[in-house]
Amino acid sequence: EVHLVESGGGLVQAGGSLRLSCATSERTFDDYAIGWFRQAPGKEREGVSCISPTDASTYYADSVKGRFTISSDNAKNTVTLQMNNLNPEDTAVYFCGAILRIHTLNTDSYWHNPRLYDYWGQGTQVTVSS
Repeated sequence: EVHLVESGGGLVQAGGSLRLSCATSERTFDDYAIGWFRQAPGKEREGVSCISPTDASTYYADSVKGRFTISSDNAKNTVTLQMNNLNPEDTAVYFCGAILRIHTLNTDSYWHNPRLYDYWGQGTQVTVSS
């Protein structure tokens, strides 16, 4: 079974930065890509970014391109989401999830579908004040 634990959320002013981390179980990256999602009150869970650590493929939602960067440390089984130039619309609970790598091979069609994720972390709150 895969375990995911997020950390790094908090309160930041507009224009500021935060770095989120997702610690995963050992060998998770053998079979899974890791995605970041966010969910604001009253809204659906939204895909933010995804990485397949074995081949370094990365995907981003249009709303965060150029501001957010996803990366992985394969030795530490960790995925990081660096978030820069944050704005109040980025306020949400952020979750990391695990999706079978087959869904991300050479395609960006599926990574943003939360129904395809098998495991989720507990979430971390990100609040951006104006």
